[in-house]
Amino acid sequence: AVQLVESGGGSVQAGGSLRLSCAVFGYTYSSYCLGWFRQAPGTEREGVAAIDSAGTINYAESVMGRFTISQDNAKNTLYLEMNSLKPEDTAIYYCAAGPFLMIGVGVPESTAFGYWGQGTQVTVSS
Repeated sequence: AVQLVESGGGSVQAGGSLRLSCAVFGYTYSSYCLGWFRQAPGTEREGVAAIDSAGTINYAESVMGRFTISQDNAKNTLYLEMNSLKPEDTAIYYCAAGPFLMIGVGVPESTAFGYWGQGTQVTVSS
């Protein structure tokens, strides 16, 4: 069974940094897309960043230049380095996986991903 486990969330002041990790277990597709999403209370789930097995990377405009997505294939782990955090970045962050390659710009819709982690809370105070 495929399992995604996030870690690294927490509380930080505005301007600070956090690094989220997502350990991926049991995912054997040769072509894949891994993504980070977030959801704040009362809002829809929003795509933050995504990376696929062809090396394509896309970011949401709201995080471009501040967040960096990366992966360590040897450790089967996905990362999201978040710098210059703002209070509006406060949300539960989820990692997701799907057996496809990205086409075009932007983070794919959440419905394209079939596997999800349980989420990790990120809170940014002003």
